Amino acid sequence: MWKNELTTLFNINYPIIQAPMAGGPTTSELVAAVSNAGGLGVIAAGYLSPMQLRNQISQVRKLTDKPFGINVFVPANYTADTSKLRKANDLLKPMWEEFQIIEVPVLPTFEQDLDIFEQQINIIMEENIQICSFTFGIPSQEMVTKFKKNSSFLIGTATTVQEAIMIEKAGMDAVVVQGAEAGGHRGTFIGKENQSHIGLMSLIPQAADVISLPLIAAGGIMDGRGIMAARCLGAHAVQMGTAFLVCDESGANTLHKEAIMKASEDQMVLTKAFSGKLARGLHNRFIEEMKPYDEVLPAYPLQNELTKGIRKASAAARSIEYMSLWSGQSPRLAKPLTVRELMNKIIGEAENLHQRL
Repeated sequence: MWKNELTTLFNINYPIIQAPMAGGPTTSELVAAVSNAGGLGVIAAGYLSPMQLRNQISQVRKLTDKPFGINVFVPANYTADTSKLRKANDLLKPMWEEFQIIEVPVLPTFEQDLDIFEQQINIIMEENIQICSFTFGIPSQEMVTKFKKNSSFLIGTATTVQEAIMIEKAGMDAVVVQGAEAGGHRGTFIGKENQSHIGLMSLIPQAADVISLPLIAAGGIMDGRGIMAARCLGAHAVQMGTAFLVCDESGANTLHKEAIMKASEDQMVLTKAFSGKLARGLHNRFIEEMKPYDEVLPAYPLQNELTKGIRKASAAARSIEYMSLWSGQSPRLAKPLTVRELMNKIIGEAENLHQRL
């Protein structure tokens, strides 16, 4: 029941992909453990420097001889709005003072982000990584052509059917359809963000009816039931984040893991407070205090850099109130297991359900 076009192309046993969770959760151990258990582990290169990316590729290769992929963020052009930066500074100043943060944030520029992105792409090709996924946009046609010459398999991320169509037209090989239930940042890259809150169970069949690329379902899937539902609706595979985030091999802060496992589904909210880009996570004091200003914050990644010190200080103080606690909408299903235990559980549940049906 597990073999299909994607499992064959990726040379994996099960159509289960570990979501690339940038910023710490996606350790080399997590990536390798998922691949060793028969799924596809994915390095989250979003916030990695070129040197860090090359080092992590080396680390993963020491831990597994199985296939794995890399995810990168496609830079979107942005400018520093002086009035928004001033407003953000005024809002964040009391928190900097409370946590005694004296280090002045160094704001990135689009040109710097683009340079890092291009270096990451060069490393992926030099290291002959065959599976590469993209979030926040579509790579240039020139870059897609370059990857194709390298026989790479390219995956785009869509939050709407229109985005999925654009990914297919760009020559990509598969699409992650990210439902509104997904934790972390929304992958939206066209239109208004508030128009992309489409539930996964609605998004899969609508996308499946209009594009021919294999679909990878993401958003709220935590167990065998979710996998079977996604596949029944037309998905070839699933991409799971929160389920792996609470695993032993994850590098997520223990406070983050515990908060998810204690949470209920109605505590998950969408916010721009931490990064300037819409993301889903567990509601806390920081989100509540910044809620009135969500639409006037600096663009991503500027706001992300401004709040970095606050998030780190909150974690150091053993407080979840100012941490970005990214999570999907199914926290009640999160289990503190090893990757191998989680994979065995999911596979067993899906196979039992398949037999019953």
